[in-house]
Amino acid sequence: MSAFAATFSDALSLLAHFDHSVLEIVALSLQVSGAAVVLGTLIGLPLGACIAVGRFPGKTTLSVLINGMMGLPSVVVGVVVYLILSRSGPFGALGMLYSPAAMVVAQTLLVVPLMAAITRQVVEDVWARYAEELQVMRFSWWDSVTTLLHDCRHSLVVAVLAGLGRAMSEVGAVMIVGGNIDGATRVMTTAIALETSKGDLALAIALGVVLIVIILALNALAYVLRQWAMRRFG
Repeated sequence: MSAFAATFSDALSLLAHFDHSVLEIVALSLQVSGAAVVLGTLIGLPLGACIAVGRFPGKTTLSVLINGMMGLPSVVVGVVVYLILSRSGPFGALGMLYSPAAMVVAQTLLVVPLMAAITRQVVEDVWARYAEELQVMRFSWWDSVTTLLHDCRHSLVVAVLAGLGRAMSEVGAVMIVGGNIDGATRVMTTAIALETSKGDLALAIALGVVLIVIILALNALAYVLRQWAMRRFG
């Protein structure tokens, strides 16, 4: 058996036997990314809808900025969060650095622009069709935002899933603010990088398989939901 085949076989064995290390890392990854997406949803969706519905100076500039921040380098976000949470930073007293909480903060900053940009586009398209009706019905600005968010809820699931995919596949920021501490802040992406450098390729491949399956499942779910929403709501 070749070295590659042996390594891949060991990786499959770890998955088949539900290896404790794999389960622990996957569980923490889901917890951190899940928390970040929840916060991103609470911030990003209303933000995107407000930009779509609002009429204010600099709206176009803000839209372009949000779109540009979709590709924000994760290492830059990691450095910024590190400086903010370090002992000399404004929130150093909280002691959050090198903890899952710091990783949640970093991932939230990464997913908010993505979710806000998608939401803005979706809500803006619907707002263009129903703006006059909502104005005739004397809906306030905030009532229009909440109504459109509710009306677009099925399409906006795509934004949430996109944010989860972005959070799950991120490595730079969580490595910087989390420290990749075994049993405390080690998630799939950082563990893959570490185990590969150590030569433990079986564990790295096992985690890689899990990560790929999750990302593919999220993309497939996003596609199905998008198609379903288009058929049902036009």
